[in-house]
Amino acid sequence: MILMVSGAFAMLAAFFVIIMAKYFQRRNDTNIFRRMRRHQFTEQKNPVKSKETFRETFYKLIQKIAKPLENLQSKPISEKLELKLHQAGINFTSWEFAVSHLILALVGGILIYMLTINFLLAILFAVLIVLGSWFAILVLIRRRKNSFTEQLGDCLITIANALRAGYSFQQAVEVIANEMEQPISEEFSKLTADIRMGVPLEVALSDMDKRVDNADFTLVITAVLIQREVGGNLAQILDTISDTIMERIKMKREINALTSQGKFSAMVLLVLPFAIGIFMFMANPNQMKLLFEEPMGQMAVVGALIMDLIGFLLIQRIVNIEV
Repeated sequence: MILMVSGAFAMLAAFFVIIMAKYFQRRNDTNIFRRMRRHQFTEQKNPVKSKETFRETFYKLIQKIAKPLENLQSKPISEKLELKLHQAGINFTSWEFAVSHLILALVGGILIYMLTINFLLAILFAVLIVLGSWFAILVLIRRRKNSFTEQLGDCLITIANALRAGYSFQQAVEVIANEMEQPISEEFSKLTADIRMGVPLEVALSDMDKRVDNADFTLVITAVLIQREVGGNLAQILDTISDTIMERIKMKREINALTSQGKFSAMVLLVLPFAIGIFMFMANPNQMKLLFEEPMGQMAVVGALIMDLIGFLLIQRIVNIEV
């Protein structure tokens, strides 16, 4: 019971920390364009010093620990991790992210050890914090990508109308950066900043495509680049792509409505065995201990967990329909 409750608390704590980390500013950036962007879009602060919050103090501590380690990081791994963090909307460098999780894992492990005097349980709790935080990052990435897709149709219509009104493509992009909401406004703000700093439009669009990692937006970028080479009515092209994207979004919503029962069944299948196990442990702990103390019981628990996971994955594969 303690193990299951500890795991649940670990997941909740890690998710809370990831949400809180979304609002931190990224520091010590090695890319000159990203450093300039950061200073360009930083709001003017009040010269009157306000009282430091716990979040700011915690972040400064992370910075001090992570700064000497920046030169030790592997560049490919660091870039991939920072890309994932950006896609989740978390403004951390790779080492700041690693240090923050090391601190949280140590604190969580020490607290559990003080409560239970069980070293293995403390280690397991620390591992669950790290795994839970990574799961939270994947959830944030998926949610941010869905939000971007939902906004993309209106974004293309706005760009097309701006082009018809006589705006250049760069000016139309600035309209999106200033008028629309996040996350799409944030991405177009970075695109605008890159263009202002002399980055070629093709390179800036390619970088944005890597950051967004969205199939619909890749189609938009391809259309824009082809139009710049061969010419044509870009506004009409964007209208056509926008109609296609809106139809796909509509179809996805219909599919989600039709498959919602299957998704709920998968969640019930995953959670129900643990809920019943906790209830039975509270009702008759001596009987449940046989499952963890006897070899046959341990084999039964492992087999049940494997079959439960297989059933969950099969249902997810059935109800997740690509459009």
